[in-house]
Amino acid sequence: MTHWARGVLAAACCAMSAYSLTAIGDDDDAATAADSAEQTAPTLNAEQQRAAGIVVARAPAMKVPDRIEALGLVLDSTTLISDMGEATAATVTERSASAELARLRGLYNGGAGASLKMLEAAQAEQARTQAQAQVATARFSLSWGPLAALPAGVRQKAIEAAAGGRSLLVRADLPGRHSVGELPSKAVLDVDGIQVPGRVLGALRQATDTQSVGLLVEVPNAPAGLGPGARVPIALLTAERSGRLVPRDAVLYDANGAYVYKQSNGKSGDGKTRYASLKVTLLVPFGDAWLVDGVDDDDDIVVHGAGVLWSLQGMGAHAVDDDD
Repeated sequence: MTHWARGVLAAACCAMSAYSLTAIGDDDDAATAADSAEQTAPTLNAEQQRAAGIVVARAPAMKVPDRIEALGLVLDSTTLISDMGEATAATVTERSASAELARLRGLYNGGAGASLKMLEAAQAEQARTQAQAQVATARFSLSWGPLAALPAGVRQKAIEAAAGGRSLLVRADLPGRHSVGELPSKAVLDVDGIQVPGRVLGALRQATDTQSVGLLVEVPNAPAGLGPGARVPIALLTAERSGRLVPRDAVLYDANGAYVYKQSNGKSGDGKTRYASLKVTLLVPFGDAWLVDGVDDDDDIVVHGAGVLWSLQGMGAHAVDDDD
């Protein structure tokens, strides 16, 4: 329970001398209610609701991207430049050797001063440079596959931006996974609590010591000080999921799973307002809220004061942590 909830609970205890719990049905009914996530909860009059700080609201319908938690490593752009330069140089050298071989072959076939020995030496040199070019290109593709797959102009701009410090390239590892299905569309880096957006370029073919699949993420205009070698949490955003948004403080947890409190539409016989727990399925964390399934559009959800209701009910539940 939060410090706020403890303070409100103390005030509520003073104001609720006439407080009473109203059970819904007998033990068998309670068991049935537990199975359907409609469990026994307190009933409060207007004064008790104000003392407890109870606030109810309808949960808005939302579509939120699913999140995959990953660990990011900021890559060294000098390695990219070196690998790119090696591949480019090897390709140029191979082209030069191929041109020289074609020239000598023409001279030899025309009997114009090129010997067989010179032609064979040129063939050997062309084969050697061709192999080097293939190795360099394969190495670049293995380490920087998503960049290699970009059109030449786009690739050059991305490399120049990384080399000039206008963007960072980050490897996002998905611990425990060796493959990725649908490629996430966006990435969000958590840099000292700041949400920094990134663009997923594609999956990397080369594994690291973590033995997990990795994605290459481009981060334009990264915060100053974030540089090669830094490790930061990353959230990868995939297809949107539909549900209803409730504040994190409204979500609690017990042996049956996550639940929220909802306010009954009717009044009890003594004029008090009844509250019941409603089981929900947690879908996606979203800022200071959760996207959940199980809440209807006409449910009045307790968005403030749920912790006080929990204490008064004595269910032994606990609020969901931010990391759950």
